Amino acid sequence: MFDALSLHHLPKAEQYQQLAQQARVLMEGESDRIANAANMSALVMHALPDLNWAGFYFYDGTELVLGPFQGKPACLRIQLERGVCGAAATTRTTQLVPDVHAFPGHIACDAASRSEIVVPLVNKGRLIGVWDVDSPFPARFDVKDQSGMETLCQIYLDSVFSIR
Repeated sequence: MFDALSLHHLPKAEQYQQLAQQARVLMEGESDRIANAANMSALVMHALPDLNWAGFYFYDGTELVLGPFQGKPACLRIQLERGVCGAAATTRTTQLVPDVHAFPGHIACDAASRSEIVVPLVNKGRLIGVWDVDSPFPARFDVKDQSGMETLCQIYLDSVFSIR
């Protein structure tokens, strides 16, 4: 099924195509948001190089609350007006941050993180949470990562909110 080492040698676009296929297989027939979030976090963390954190924060109606993730322990709660995750949630646009130290209000849950991408999770206009991925390398993420991560997030949302 899944072989992380084989993905590292593929061009980035192909890595994300393979990840999307794997995500669909992992989530097929399952609508539990926690189970699917846990598998997606593990899939991405083990498949893509140069990451130190990958996971979810879910919106509880007031703030973002830590969900399933892979990596070091993380901030438990994030206010919507704080950090990269808060910016993605508030603006409902993907935040692609090449240097987290240059991002106003960045929350340093892991001091080793240098770049970050955060995709808002929105279903029918309602904020569900955010998908957050960090790297210890500056400028690790680019528009190909953004497109790939947004596709993975849509697969996640479709699995959780599709009508069966």
